[in-house]
Amino acid sequence: MQVMNRNVSKSAMGRKSRAAGARFELAVRKYLEANGWITDKWTKNVDLYKMEIVPTRRKFVPGRGFMGIGTGFPDFIAFKPVVGEKKDEFQVYKVIGVESKMNGILDKIEKEKCFFLLERGVFKNILIAKRGEKKGSIEFIDYATGEERDIF
Repeated sequence: MQVMNRNVSKSAMGRKSRAAGARFELAVRKYLEANGWITDKWTKNVDLYKMEIVPTRRKFVPGRGFMGIGTGFPDFIAFKPVVGEKKDEFQVYKVIGVESKMNGILDKIEKEKCFFLLERGVFKNILIAKRGEKKGSIEFIDYATGEERDIF
């Protein structure tokens, strides 16, 4: 938990937190790719009112003048070929959704979105990436079981 410094404004703390989150998300992506996963930003989101998957809207970043695309849930789709598995001349892949959370805790809306994606079979597994106890380490928690999981 971050201690509020009286000399630092809330907006400055927010900028630092967003930057730290972006760095962690990049570290998760690099870790997955180093372990043989092919990753891409997931550019879809769940509309809980319509109960459907919708394309994400690009987000305008004030002060910077550009459109950001990091608004999908989960953060990444990752896939990896299953060695030796082929069906009707097609390669079989394991596909997972990965959400990066430095503390490993999802809010209520994110939990509802995970439930929706798993229930509809969009992903068989959604893994929550969080900081490990050792500096620089990353741990993965399977959302469905709540257990720590190996990504291999």
